[in-house]
Formats: sequence, C-alpha cells, structure tokens
Amino acid sequence: MRQCFYNETVGFFYNNSRKELTTYWRTKDVLVVALGLTVSVIVLLTNLLVITAIIINRRFHYPIYYLLGNLAAADLFAGIAYMFLMFHTGPRTAELSLKTWFIRQSLLDTSLTASVVNLLAIAVERHQTVFAMQLHSKMSNQRVMILIFCIWVTALLLGLIPSYGWHCLCALEKCSRMAPLYSRSYLTFWAISNLVIFLIMVVVYTHIFIYVKRKMTRMSKHTSFHPRYKETMISLVKTVTIILSAFVICWTPGQVVLLLDGLGCKSCNVLAVEKYVLLLAEINSLINAIVYSYRDNEMRSTFRRILCFVCYRNSKYTPTVVKLNTTDRRTLSQNGHFTVDSSI
Repeated sequence: MRQCFYNETVGFFYNNSRKELTTYWRTKDVLVVALGLTVSVIVLLTNLLVITAIIINRRFHYPIYYLLGNLAAADLFAGIAYMFLMFHTGPRTAELSLKTWFIRQSLLDTSLTASVVNLLAIAVERHQTVFAMQLHSKMSNQRVMILIFCIWVTALLLGLIPSYGWHCLCALEKCSRMAPLYSRSYLTFWAISNLVIFLIMVVVYTHIFIYVKRKMTRMSKHTSFHPRYKETMISLVKTVTIILSAFVICWTPGQVVLLLDGLGCKSCNVLAVEKYVLLLAEINSLINAIVYSYRDNEMRSTFRRILCFVCYRNSKYTPTVVKLNTTDRRTLSQNGHFTVDSSI
C-alpha cells in the first residue's frame, strides 16, 4: 500500500524534487515579481478595455466578437492568476499550504488553457468565414454560447485535474521538478495537448495565408473588385503573420520546457528558465488584445470613445460621425465584401 504525504509541507516536496526554496528575497526574485506585476496590470487593463468595447458597441454583437470577448476574459483571468502567483512566490512559497499551492497552479493552468483553446476556436471561425467569403459567421448566438461554455469546461477540467488526483503526493518518485507537487505524466499530457493545438492552429492559419495570397494574385488581374476588399486582404495577411509569430514565440518555449520536465530529462536545466518562459506565455495575453483588437478600426474608435468619454459626451457632432460610419459599413456588408474591420 502506497504511503501518501498529505500532511507534509510544500518545502518537503520541493526538497524531494531538489528545487531551491529560498527564505529571503534575492535580487532576481524582486525583478521577476516587479516585472510580473507590471505585465499583469497591463494585461488586466487592456483586456478589460476590450470586453467593455464589445459590450457597449452593438456592432460587435457577432460570433467572432463574442469569441474575442471570451479570449479577453480568459486573458484577463490569466492576468489575475499571474498576479496571484506573484504575491505567492519567492520566499512566500514555503509558507503556502498544499491547498493554496494547488490553487495557485490551478488558476494558471485554467486561464492559460482557456486562452489557448479560445485562440483555436477563433482560428477555426476565421477559416470558415474567409473561405465562405462572409463578413461574419452564420453561427447562432446560442451555438456561440455553447462553444464558450465548452471552452471553460475544458479549461477547468485540465486545471483542476491535478488537485483531484493527478499529483504525486502518493508517488514521490514521479514528482516534477518545475511543479514539485505535480506528476510528471500530467505535465507531459498538458504540454503535448497544447503542442497539438499549436500545430492545428499553424495548419489553419497557414491555409488561410495561402488562400489569401492566391486570392490577391487573382484580384491583381481584375479591376472589378471593391478597393476595400483588396485592402482587407492585405491587412488579413499581416494579421495572420503577426498571430503566428507571436504565438510561436510566446508559447512554444514554455511547452517544450514542460515536456522536457515531464519526460524526466536529467541533463535539462529547466529550473533556470521556468519563470521566464511563464512570463513570456503571460505576455501573449497582452499581445492577443493588441493583435485581435487594436488592428480593428471600429474597435480602436470604440476605445477612444471609452477613454475620452467626457469629450465625446460634450461633442454634439459625435452622433453624426457614428451614424455615417454605420451606413458606410452596412453598404459594404450588403455588397458581400469584407470591410477593413474584418481583418481579425
């Protein structure tokens, strides 16, 4: 019968995994916390701005924007989770109970998983609309809500599994080095799952990229296309390039490090880079808001209305401008062409 160590301290498991547990604040600990808190605050503010814009602007009440809002919610949650980590790291780690330690890790796992799965959902939605030559997906609001619900259920399951059994409290020889209370098999599963999602996303966006490039080549031979259509196509290519680059740069290093730790690589110094790859993954939550929102003209306009609410309220010309923009976009939509704002 296996012996379990539910009454041991966090320090016991850190010693078992030979992971250093400091009792005082080192310079690098202070720098990591300061940088982490700064990034977390920026992530919170930018994604809160995105959510507010989608709520107040009725022109964003479409499936792609609901998914965008859910992505912002996931990234907002990631910012909260990372901030919680920053307040419970360094010398404070030794003071944590096992329950608090699992909560700290579950928050991170849940938020990051929700962000990744939501990115995949957006990639699939963009693929469908681009190839169908549509401005917005024909998916009903009910189906979007079901999809969003499934995203969070998946994220919660993957985030809470370790707390409810997939840990190493009863098998010390299987403990991870980076997460000393987690089983290496869980880290392997989590890393491989995310890498598979990455691969699917790369395939989807690459397909979109190739299609758009070919479409632009054909368009260059004709002059009957609406000029806004070509402009949107070019913007879409740029957006896809940024998405792939940012995603690969921010996420791949962390997943590779987790996989190496999960596979029990003895010669890999995963502890030397764990804090930095996690911070890099968190930065992607900030980049998401920029790539998916700030490149959208209508979204930027809504941001300005939110940030300069007093100026817009006192200006009697604002309603007229908004009305003209609405008419212009409606005309383009009825013609069946993409608008510049659809380059998400």
